[in-house]
Formats: sequence, structure tokens, C-alpha cells
Amino acid sequence: MAETEARPVAVVIGVGPGLGASLARRFARQYAVAIVARGTDFPRKLAGEIRHNGGEALEVQADAGDRAQVVAAFKLIRERLGEVDVLLYNAGAGPFGSLGEVSPEQFENCLRINALGAFLCVKECVPSMVARGRGVILFTGATAGVKAGARSVAFGPASFAKRGLAQSLARDLGPRGIHVAWINIDGVIDLPNRSIPNMKKEDLLNPDAIAETYWHLAHQDRSAWTVETELRPFKEKF
Repeated sequence: MAETEARPVAVVIGVGPGLGASLARRFARQYAVAIVARGTDFPRKLAGEIRHNGGEALEVQADAGDRAQVVAAFKLIRERLGEVDVLLYNAGAGPFGSLGEVSPEQFENCLRINALGAFLCVKECVPSMVARGRGVILFTGATAGVKAGARSVAFGPASFAKRGLAQSLARDLGPRGIHVAWINIDGVIDLPNRSIPNMKKEDLLNPDAIAETYWHLAHQDRSAWTVETELRPFKEKF
């Protein structure tokens, strides 16, 4: 039996100290939040912080690209928190490099985390969403999913695949009450202790500000759903 029946459930896949943490903190204000990541130390610390502040959080260790681990993760989430209302797929992997720099193994892993992982997580959430006639699925994307650069020989195809999945799901699931959207993060996200030569704070995307957009998308009226959107610092060229 779920530990809570008062709060809806949000799952954040791919949680680190940047956008993933901001998404977890933002949704934890009104949701029971499952924090899913391959590592354990940071998610445990973040979940403890959320609980200390009066929220409800469950840290779950899983590799998003591993089918068995994804199945086990969502089984635990359903048992401990309940059925998923909002899925935020924030997992991603590189590398960046040209054809001569990227190995077949790296290319395959990039597809596995960015595209297969998204597919696997959606498969775990959609049946109950369809049964209830409501739900939200948001994908963190990148500019490489719109135009792949010379050093995006792996990340570009993987990002295109994730975006294609989002587009297909939006058409399939939207009429059944499930809001699917893809967010292009067009710029560099500000991370704790990150220092980039020749870049100031104002040149970077604030992860808390990004999280506010995810929150807005997750609560849009169904008469005016966003399917794709782009976020960039005001100084970013495009």
C-alpha cells in the first residue's frame, strides 16, 4: 500500500546537483517525489533535505538504460508512493566528439541512456495514466535534437530519437488525457562550483528557473498544451 494518498507522485529520472535536483525540489513542494539516479550519495542527501523541509521523497538507484533496473525501480515507487502522475525524464549521456573520436560502444550507450531509457520509463508509467485519463510526461532535450553539430555524432542521433519519441507520444497519448512535451535546453546549465572560462553567471541557465518552466508545463490547461519549447539565456545566440 502506498505510504501517501494525499499527494500526487512525480518521478525525476536522472538526478544530479543541477537541473535534476532543482526539478525534485520544485515538485516536492506539492508532490511525493521519487529521485532516480545511477549513483547513491547525492540522491540520498537530496531526499533527506526534502524530507527535512517537510516533503516526501524516495531515493531510488537505477540505470535508466537497463530494463530490469527500470522495472524494479518503478515497482518500488508504486509500492512506496503510488502510481505516477508526472514523469520527468532528465537522464542524458554523451559523449561529444567527431566520428573518429567516438567508439561504437560510446555511441550505443548514448542511445541507450537518452532514447531507450526514456522509452522504458514511459512504458512503466503510461498504463496507469491511460486508465485514469490524466498524466504528464516531460523530456529534457537539447539543441542537438534540432540541429546536430560536428561533435554531436553520438549525442545528436540520440537526442533526435528522444525528440521523436516525445512527438509520437504526444500525438498518441494527448487525446487520452496525457500531456507530453519536449524541452530544448539551449545553453549551458549553471552547476554548483562550475566555472567556465569567459562565461559569467548571466551567461548560464539557472536550473531553478528551468524547473519553474517544467512546473508550468505540468499544470497547463489541456486546452492549450505546449508540445515543444526552448529555453536559453537571454544572451545565447540562436
